[in-house]
Amino acid sequence: MITGITHLALNVKDMAKSLDFYVRALGFKKAFSISHPETNAPWIEYLQAGNQFIELFYNGTEDNPWKPSLRGFNHLCLQVDDINATIKVIENAGYVMDRPVREGKDKNLQAWLKDPDDVRIELMQINPESLQGKCIGLK
Repeated sequence: MITGITHLALNVKDMAKSLDFYVRALGFKKAFSISHPETNAPWIEYLQAGNQFIELFYNGTEDNPWKPSLRGFNHLCLQVDDINATIKVIENAGYVMDRPVREGKDKNLQAWLKDPDDVRIELMQINPESLQGKCIGLK
């Protein structure tokens, strides 16, 4: 039985830029690093938010531009308590939002941005009256 999603893994071009974005702008905690088992070179950086992780792999070399018609990975959605406060932190860190806050069809507040490797990220403040809010028992 599946009990949750533990992590998302991303290949990144510039680890320093990605760490700055995910840690300083989005507030993930740098949890730990893993060296490559054969070369002992840096291999994976683990970032943590609650019980979930993002794995950042070094040495991503090819762009994978997103298009709505592509199959597979579409975007990463991060739940936030206060979407406007989160956006202020992101903008104060020097990053720009792609789309401003709006209420989605699901009745949640959402806003969009991209990470340094153009991974689409949705920020979502869950409304207790939304379908998601009802499913997870928010009040």
